[in-house]
Amino acid sequence: MTVTACGPVDGTVQVVDPGVPGERPARCVTVIGASEKVFAGHFPGFPIFPGVCVVEYVQRGALATLPEREPGGTWVLATVESARFLSPVYPGDELTSEYVWSRKDGAVRCRASAATGRGTAAQIRLRFEDRRTDAG
Repeated sequence: MTVTACGPVDGTVQVVDPGVPGERPARCVTVIGASEKVFAGHFPGFPIFPGVCVVEYVQRGALATLPEREPGGTWVLATVESARFLSPVYPGDELTSEYVWSRKDGAVRCRASAATGRGTAAQIRLRFEDRRTDAG
């Protein structure tokens, strides 16, 4: 499965392992292309992929691996509970993200880790809510 969306990044996220809740994390991968439009201003001569763009790729992977999809459900990102950036992401890096899911108080949460070949780039916690629109 490949996921694309409108946002601050141009690439796609590929699900390489949907995971099994409670047994193994879901896993996604994307290659950070040198043609990403954000590199033009961040920073000329020394491109570094912005943290908000790492969060965007992690969020796309999370939606693609969400374990509890229900018919008629519309899961949306409700909150970025935390984001910790540990090392830079550069053009050409392969960004691998892993997702551990939990459910609490009607929301679905994931703890995500994003890494490059140099190690962990970010640790992010996201909360998703079902915003279904029931007619009637």
